[in-house]
Amino acid sequence: MMFKLDEILKATGAELIKNNCESGDFALSTDTRTIKEGELYLPLKGASFDGEMFVRNAIDAGAAGCFVTKNEYPDNAKIVLKVKDALEAYLKLANFYKDKINPKVVAITGSSGKTTTKEIVASVLNEKFKVHKTFSNHNNEIGFCQTVLSMPEDCEVLIIEMGMRGFGEIELLSKYAEPDFAIITNAGSAHIGRLGSLDNIAKAKCEIVNHLKENGTFIAQDNERIKKFADFKGEKIYYSLADVEVLKRHPSYSKFIYKEREYELNVEGDYNIENSLSAINLGIKLNMSYDEIRLGLAAYKPIEKRWEIEEVNGYKIINDSYNANPDSMKAAVSTFVKLYENPVVVLGNMGELGDMEEELHRGVGKYLAEVSPKGVKYLTVGHLAAKIGEELSAKGFYVKNFENNREVSDFILANINAGNTIFLKASRSMKFEEIIGHIKGEVKV
Repeated sequence: MMFKLDEILKATGAELIKNNCESGDFALSTDTRTIKEGELYLPLKGASFDGEMFVRNAIDAGAAGCFVTKNEYPDNAKIVLKVKDALEAYLKLANFYKDKINPKVVAITGSSGKTTTKEIVASVLNEKFKVHKTFSNHNNEIGFCQTVLSMPEDCEVLIIEMGMRGFGEIELLSKYAEPDFAIITNAGSAHIGRLGSLDNIAKAKCEIVNHLKENGTFIAQDNERIKKFADFKGEKIYYSLADVEVLKRHPSYSKFIYKEREYELNVEGDYNIENSLSAINLGIKLNMSYDEIRLGLAAYKPIEKRWEIEEVNGYKIINDSYNANPDSMKAAVSTFVKLYENPVVVLGNMGELGDMEEELHRGVGKYLAEVSPKGVKYLTVGHLAAKIGEELSAKGFYVKNFENNREVSDFILANINAGNTIFLKASRSMKFEEIIGHIKGEVKV
């Protein structure tokens, strides 16, 4: 994305301190390692870094100029713009460009399933529109700006995933996104360690509607906490798995009826069916035909480390270790143990659960003990996952606990027969991809 100087000044309200540059069009860069000649360097700040310390590096690397928050800058900078806050300037430029292209904006958040829902929504809307979406799970303020500013000029629908770790973060993203449609997948126990209660989690998620356009539409899981805190006077659509008739449940396949129409997903799990309902409702609101919506759902494929199936040395391994919280772990594991023969479940610690971490891990164990067939083998990794195992063991399930990924990998190779299907679920910090690498013989964990 190229900006003219007057556009930058208009969007950010920056003070033009110096201008000895003949060019009138500028691209932005926030990284001195990849900056290109003629770009403007925008120095972002974080908890452990200050991009303004590297302004000279940017100019020496060929940048035409820079943003600063102080009256200090390299003499060889051709153009210098002063702003109060670099991130705010970044957000304002993203908002300016969004308004210039003027796509329909879809904002998506939730305690779990938001990245999957974003991908399902994109798969559906791609059947009719030119769509641009958040890359991977880059769902914070910087990811928002990167997503918007990389949007093609012919984009018709912009899909923004919004993550948060505390109050005010989704409010900020919503302010600059100004969505036409807002989706909340659910409001569960993820981040409860930071926010303290389920009510607070729902309240933080519902900040997404604070800047939803008055003629926009709010689409959400039929959840009493969401209804309590979603302060939006416009159109609201609530969906639920209770509104669905599931026709078939197979590994890597689901068929269901919703609103008297039949749909298929090439992925298992009732929670994925529920995630797809927001995409169906959004497609209907955007005047898509039934066939377009149906084909878009059928075209969806899970992204990396989300129910990623791989054959490894005779084992079928399903890696769903991209992230985990109590709700997603219950949903994923209960689906797996019901659909696959000879199931072996490897569970790791879940993060960001605060003072309730032990209680919530035990809750997962109690739940799985109720829904799992007796033949399931459970292997747990870490001191918190061990609490899941304790509850399962108390109900007579086969359980082994391990301290690290190497130990559980060695146990699998020595004691689990080829032909078993192994399911991996943990928070990303547990690095469960190491287990697959060790079973392959590629890495020593």
